[in-house]
Amino acid sequence: MARAQRGDKGATDQLLRRHYDRLYAVCRRVAGNDADAADGCQEALLAIVRGLPRFDGRSSFKTWSYRVATNACLDEIRRRNRRPIAVLETPEPGSDAPSLDQRLADRLTLDGALAQLPEDFRVPVVLRDVAGLDYAEIAATLDIPPGTVRSRIARGRRQLSGILGNQTSLDERQTE
Repeated sequence: MARAQRGDKGATDQLLRRHYDRLYAVCRRVAGNDADAADGCQEALLAIVRGLPRFDGRSSFKTWSYRVATNACLDEIRRRNRRPIAVLETPEPGSDAPSLDQRLADRLTLDGALAQLPEDFRVPVVLRDVAGLDYAEIAATLDIPPGTVRSRIARGRRQLSGILGNQTSLDERQTE
């Protein structure tokens, strides 16, 4: 990290390659399609490189980079009209993976449901359930209090559950 901040191109390249897959995964779920995710992730990588000299270490690089990626992706969405694009992924040979049709249907269903969530709920749910950030990291990434993060995730999951047809959410089942 220190070498990248000092302008070492090799260190910057290594740092970005190490975090690219996770940043793209966040952008993919926030954007809802590959085209906007790729553009948002590209903008995020540029913003990260430009911002490295100013990164002060008050948060982890991971948290900071997720914040940059989330903001870049949201900016990309605001600039473009939404357009659904499906990308086919092939399973590992010999794996017990679900069929291509089933994976594609599941992905499109989830992407469609996420797209219906308000941005204030969608982003924290994606950061928690896709990126695996903890509540404190999400709070730092979005610059909101941890209690607000918990509330938005719970409300987002509840809405997502309703959209997907699971009218009784997990929280409600646990209290019954």
